[in-house]
Parts: sequence; C-alpha cells; structure tokens
Amino acid sequence: MTQTLRRRPAQRRSAERVERMLDECALLLDEVGYDALTTKEVARRAGVPIGTFYQFFPDKQGLVRALAWRNLEAFLQRITERIPSAGLGHWTGLVDLAVDEFVAMKRTMPGFGAVDFGEVLTGLEGARWTLDDTQENNVVVAERLRALTRELLGAPAGPGLDRALLVAVEAADAVLQLAFRVAPGGDPELVAECKQLVRRYLADHLP
Repeated sequence: MTQTLRRRPAQRRSAERVERMLDECALLLDEVGYDALTTKEVARRAGVPIGTFYQFFPDKQGLVRALAWRNLEAFLQRITERIPSAGLGHWTGLVDLAVDEFVAMKRTMPGFGAVDFGEVLTGLEGARWTLDDTQENNVVVAERLRALTRELLGAPAGPGLDRALLVAVEAADAVLQLAFRVAPGGDPELVAECKQLVRRYLADHLP
C-alpha cells in the first residue's frame, strides 16, 4: 500500500493518520458511494487537516487506490494466517479457503463491497487499473496469488501456471460478482459453483 502514497509515513502518528483516513474512506464508500465521496469529508472524519490528507494522497482516486492495495494485502494475510489451522491436505483446499475469505470480506469489511481490489467500483473511471497503472487489477492479484502458491505448495514456476492462475482469477471474479448481484450476501450456490469451476480448471495445471 505504501507504494501508492505520495510519501511514506515516517512516524507512528503519521501512519495512524493514514490508516484512519483509509478507514473513513471505506466507511464513506458504503454510506455515500464513490461519486459523493470527498477528500474534505474523509479528512474531517479522520480528524486530520486537509493539508495532511494531501501530504499522503494526491486526490480521491489515489486514496481509493491505497484502500484497494490495503484490501489485497489483508486478503493475502487472512489466507496465510488460516492455512496452519485449516488442515489442508491438497491444493484444492487452498482454492476453497481463498474464495471463503473473499466472500467473508465482502460481507463484513467496510468498503470492500464497493471497491474490493478496485475491480467493481462503480463511478471510478479506469477501475480495472486501480492497483497499478501498467497492469489490470486481476493481473496483479494473480501475480500475488502465484507467489503465495509457490511458497505454500512448492508449485512449479512457468508461464503455463502464470496464465492458468490469471484465468482462474478472472473466472472467479466474474462468478463472485454474479453471486453478489444475485444476493446481497453472495448467493451460496453460486459461491459453491465458483469453487468447483476453479478447482476443475486448475486440476490440469497443478499436481
């Protein structure tokens, strides 16, 4: 997330201010949506001068980009923390765990339903590029999941696996978006279909 900031917080107090601004951004996205979100209101609710906001974020879109990165880091951290107690006997369990964590964050984490990793945010021009100016969001997500998969499963490196993970992320993203359009909390049957789709597809690419 720090790579999206104008400057990195050097002191704990500054880091806490950045986190408060991101927290308030997430809450306001749920309350009023992206179009009505203002930097002035984020700063007011976070209890910081507007000048402090612009020390760290260039504008509203930069703030949302930082939130999207924080969401992605939180998603990967939640997966990593759950693995030791999940008793995964096969890589397919990691697929289920990742989908479950994404769905749980959609249901409970402020702002995640509006922005997740930037893909589905309505009203934000170029939302598919929120995380990075040179790559679409799902490419970035697939790269991070690839690193996690190699670390945890010892999966072989290579363009075949890279491409397969990107396809899997794109497919899961589409089905999960559908699940949350059908039901506010995510349609359970479509979530189950998402897991099955990804497991069956990756079976040709992972041991």
